[in-house]
Amino acid sequence: MNGLLYAFHSASILRSAIRVALVVGTLLNIINQGGAIWKGADIDWFHGLLNYLVPFLVSSYSAGKKGLEDEQQQKERK
Repeated sequence: MNGLLYAFHSASILRSAIRVALVVGTLLNIINQGGAIWKGADIDWFHGLLNYLVPFLVSSYSAGKKGLEDEQQQKERK
């Protein structure tokens, strides 16, 4: 959880996570709902949102956790 909190305080991590979410979320929506999109049928907006939210959270958390680990290693070296 600390990794996610760390990520939300870093503008560079947030920008990167947004880019990842846009690319991965779009691909997931095409894969999961492509048929409905092409046919003009109703799409599931909740699942569409989750297709963007999950990659955003995973990317943010991973980068934040890595940032915390890097800070700890720098403190140990001093």
